[in-house]
Amino acid sequence: MSFTVAIIGRPNVGKSTLFNRLVGKRLALVDDTPGVTRDRRFAEASIASLEFNVIDTAGLEQAHEDSLQGRMWEQTSAAIDEADVCLFLIDSRAGVLPDDRTFAKILRKSQKPVILVANKMEGKPGEGGYYDAFSLGCGDPVPISAEHGQGMADLHDALVNAVGEEVAFPEEVEADDEENRVLKIAIVGRPNAGKSTLINQMVGDERMLTGPEAGITRDSISVDWEWEGRTIRLYDTAGMRKKARVQEKLEKLSVSDGLRSIQYAEVVIVVLDCTIPFEKQDVQIIDLIIREGRAPVIALNKWDLIEDRQETLKELLLQSQEAISQVKNLKVIPISGETGEGLDKLMEAVNEVDAAWNRRIPTAPLNRWLEGVQYHHPPPAVSGRRIKLKYVTQAKSRPPTFMVSSSRADALPDSYVKYLINSIRKEFNLDAVPIRLFVRAGENPYANKKKRNN
Repeated sequence: MSFTVAIIGRPNVGKSTLFNRLVGKRLALVDDTPGVTRDRRFAEASIASLEFNVIDTAGLEQAHEDSLQGRMWEQTSAAIDEADVCLFLIDSRAGVLPDDRTFAKILRKSQKPVILVANKMEGKPGEGGYYDAFSLGCGDPVPISAEHGQGMADLHDALVNAVGEEVAFPEEVEADDEENRVLKIAIVGRPNAGKSTLINQMVGDERMLTGPEAGITRDSISVDWEWEGRTIRLYDTAGMRKKARVQEKLEKLSVSDGLRSIQYAEVVIVVLDCTIPFEKQDVQIIDLIIREGRAPVIALNKWDLIEDRQETLKELLLQSQEAISQVKNLKVIPISGETGEGLDKLMEAVNEVDAAWNRRIPTAPLNRWLEGVQYHHPPPAVSGRRIKLKYVTQAKSRPPTFMVSSSRADALPDSYVKYLINSIRKEFNLDAVPIRLFVRAGENPYANKKKRNN
């Protein structure tokens, strides 16, 4: 992308709504509650043929730097520093408030190009606030309605004027196939397990808002990162509490956003607090990941707090095997998001699991395996008739999925299907990833032929 735009403004003026409008999909959570956005969120955006990067930010609030609002302001300040242009939003229906004037001064001091945007201009109620906006000293306001998509052409022209046509429309270069090489990793877990701290340690920057308060993260925020020459996209997600305890609408939206991140990811790192690991909610999260067909890796965070590490790790490995029986030999890696201890081993486990999740096995060795399985442990006889498995093939990877043709698919016991899954996992080194195996009836070559007359 040619340039970066940061959306700035006090709480509840429609920054995330405009962000979603520019991106073309609902990436940011939107609610009437002020202060929904806390971290800064990056995405690729466009208006017609104009393409750029956009940053959604927390609402600007004056607060002590050690408070949550103060740390949110630090995230917004970082967005201003990173941006080439700032879109300064005001709510035209509410008019110009004292906070608008305060932050107009902050933006002018930044010496970044500022485009004043008067949002919520649908209908007459916004006209008064639009004219008041001229008094902010940030140039002529651009009237828009982010919710209804009005005024986007004017915003397009204002952005082009702010950066210049050479920057706005750079010469096209041949793009490589970078997106196909991006490994998507979702970071999930219960509240306050240390997910955002882990991501900050990975990328080497205070990219995510952190603190002692549980539930700071609300949106699922993506961060691009390079590890040993490989491009990785990390998704930080909101903490997932027990469903019965999730009552507020905003928390429900946050959890739903996190669940979508799991669906988009390839590998999911489940961050557990090693001082209270494998609680019921942890197991339910891992079970959900497996049912979605994603590859899980368990990160035992806060390992720097453990004294008897060898004995503790041995006990936690046993707990993982007992609590999660659907996938054998899960990768369980002790780490410290605070100090960075264990991150190399964590990423090595991620690479191994990703390779297994993407593995394709040729049909010939699969069928040799099937012959051996039936020789050493044949399927049971049902009603005096032996069930025969004819052949097997891999239908797809991501996760590894296999189809077995059988003479009597409906009669094959579930216990034997589980035996086949465990055997194929061991034979082809598919540890730590979910495997799907379907048994279908072989086609009868005479089923569609008409009976001959006597």
